[in-house]
Amino acid sequence: MTLTNWAGNTAFRARDVHHPTSLDELQRLVSASAQVRALGSGHSFNDVADTTGDLVILDRMPVAVEIDSTAAQVRVPARMTYARLAPIVHQAGFALANMASLPHISVAGSVATGTHGSGDTIRSLAAAVASLDLVTADGSVLTLSRGDADFPGAVVALGALGVVTSLTLDLVPAFKVRQYVREGLSTDRLADFDEIMSSGYSVSLFTDWRDTRVWLKRTEELTSPDWYGTRPADAPRHPLPTMPADSCTLQLGVPGPWHERLPHFRPDFEPSGAGDELQSELILPREHAVKALRELYAIGDRIRPVLQISEVRTVAADDLWLSPFRGRDSVGIHFTWVKDLAGVLPVLELVEETLAPFDPRPHWGKLFTRWPSSPERFRSLARRLDPAGKFTNDFTRILLGE
Repeated sequence: MTLTNWAGNTAFRARDVHHPTSLDELQRLVSASAQVRALGSGHSFNDVADTTGDLVILDRMPVAVEIDSTAAQVRVPARMTYARLAPIVHQAGFALANMASLPHISVAGSVATGTHGSGDTIRSLAAAVASLDLVTADGSVLTLSRGDADFPGAVVALGALGVVTSLTLDLVPAFKVRQYVREGLSTDRLADFDEIMSSGYSVSLFTDWRDTRVWLKRTEELTSPDWYGTRPADAPRHPLPTMPADSCTLQLGVPGPWHERLPHFRPDFEPSGAGDELQSELILPREHAVKALRELYAIGDRIRPVLQISEVRTVAADDLWLSPFRGRDSVGIHFTWVKDLAGVLPVLELVEETLAPFDPRPHWGKLFTRWPSSPERFRSLARRLDPAGKFTNDFTRILLGE
C-alpha cells in the first residue's frame, strides 16, 4: 500500500518504512542507514519528509510525558500530537501559549516546519521549545537547549540535522478562552487591521478575497454589539462557508479550556475536507500587512476559482534561523486551495509575484515555488552535524544550495 501524506498529493518513495520501538533501535537504524528521514503526522503538502532511503515513523516509541511544574515545562515524545498532549498539560494546571488551527499535528513535525497559531504577542510553536534531543548521523544522541550556540538552528530544521526524539516545551498557567465569529467585515476596515488583530488573544480573518469573517478568541467577554461594523454569527460556523460546523471547536462566546478553543477544529473530527485540499502560506513583515492584503483583494477574481478559503493571522518574531518569523513580527496569509495542482500552480505563482515586493517567506510545510536562501550559519551547521548528507533529500538540497 502506497504511503502518502494526509492530503494524498505526495506519495513517499522510501525504500523501507521503519517503526522503531526504542531509542536504541532508532540509533542503530540511523547509524546503519545511508539515507534516512523522519515522518511526523504527514500534514505537510510538499516533499519535505520524503526520501528514497529509509523512512522512520516514531509512532511506536515510548509515549511518556514529563511535566516539570517548578520550571513550567513539559518533555514530550516527538510524534505526540497536540491533541493528545494538551489535555495532559491542562490537567496539571498548565497550558501551551498557543496552538495551530489543527490539533491533529505532531509536535516535532510542527516545530520543524515553523507551524504557528495566531496572536499579536504570541510566537510560533517552535519558539516554545526549550530543548530537544536528536539522533545524529552516527547514531549518537545530541541534546541542545536554549542558550546553546547551535540551538536556534536546530529547532526549525526540516529534519536536516537528525531525527528528533523528544522536545521540552515552555508552559503557561491554564486559562479559559471564548470564541466568537463575526461576519461582514468590510474591506474599508483594513485601515483598522492593527486594532482588529490585537483585540483578542488569537485572531484570524477568513476570506475568499470578497467576503470576510473574523474568528476572535478572547480571554474576556466581547461586549461590543457592532464590533468594527460586523455582526455576530447566529450559529456555529466552519471556516469553509459550505461546510457544517460539527468539526469545529465551540463558538458563540461560551468560555472553555484553552485547548478546546484555540484550535479551529476538534481533535475527534477530521478537519475541513478530510484531505481534499492543497495549502500554501506566505509570511510577510507585519508592517506590510495592509498593503499586501489590498493587493490580494484586487486580484480576488483570479484567486477565487481555485480557492476554498484564505486565513490571515499575526505572529510575533522569534530568533530561530530557519523560522519564517525570524527577526520580525509577521502576518501569515494562508491559502486552502482546491485539490487541483495544475489549476492551482499558476494562481499560486500569481500570488507569489503579487506579494514579492513585501519580502515573503514560505511556510516550509506547504506549497510554494519561490525558494528563499538559507542562512550560511544553518548550512554550516548541517555540514558539521551531517557531513555525508544522510538526512538530506531533494527538498533540503535546494534549501542548502547543493
